[in-house]
Amino acid sequence: MSEFIYPLANRIAGVDEVGRGPLVGAVVTAAVILDPARPIAGLADSKKLSEKRRLALYELITTHALSWSVGRAEPEEIDQLNILHATMLAMQRAVAGLSEVPDYVLIDGNRCPQLAMPALAVIKGDSLVAEISAASIIAKVTRDREMVELDRQYPEYGFAQHKGYPTALHREKLIKYGATPFHRRSFAPVRNALLDAEVMRDSASRTD
Repeated sequence: MSEFIYPLANRIAGVDEVGRGPLVGAVVTAAVILDPARPIAGLADSKKLSEKRRLALYELITTHALSWSVGRAEPEEIDQLNILHATMLAMQRAVAGLSEVPDYVLIDGNRCPQLAMPALAVIKGDSLVAEISAASIIAKVTRDREMVELDRQYPEYGFAQHKGYPTALHREKLIKYGATPFHRRSFAPVRNALLDAEVMRDSASRTD
C-alpha cells in the first residue's frame, strides 16, 4: 500500500462506490479514514467477502475508524447527470461528510472527483488499499440494506435477491410490473419498459 501514500499525508481517506450498474436505487459511496492505532484485519474488496464477513467488518469499521461517511446520488440525479457524474457527486458528498478532514484521498478506479485536497485514483484499489477496502464494505452493506428495505415495499420485484442489478429476473419483473418510482429511467431496460407500458396503454385506450 505504501506506493499509494502521499508522503506528507497524516489523514488518508479511502473512497469507493457501489451501485453504478443497477437499474434501481441510488449510487452509494463511502469515505473512510482508518485509525493506525486500531488496525482492522481482513479488509478486502467487499465483492470478494461473504455477507457474514462483510457485516462483521462493517461493525468493526464503523466503531474503529477515525471517521467514516456515506454519500449518495439518487435516481433522479443519475437520470439528470448520467451515472458517471452522479458517482463523482456522491463521492464528493462522502468526503465532505467526514468529521475529520483528510489531507489526501485515494479513490477506487481510474477517475477522481474534484476535491479540495489532493487525490489519486487507484485501479483495483478496493483490493490494494485498506482504506478503499473499508469504504467498499461500508458502501455495499449500506446499499444492500436499502435494497432489502425496497424489497419490503415492492416484494414482487425481488430486490432483496438481485439488489437492483439487471438480472433476468429483474428484467422479467420490470416488463411485468413496470417501473417503480425508484427506477433509473435513463437506463435502457427501464426506459424500454416504460415505453412498452405506454404503447400498451395507448393500444388499450383505442380498443375501449
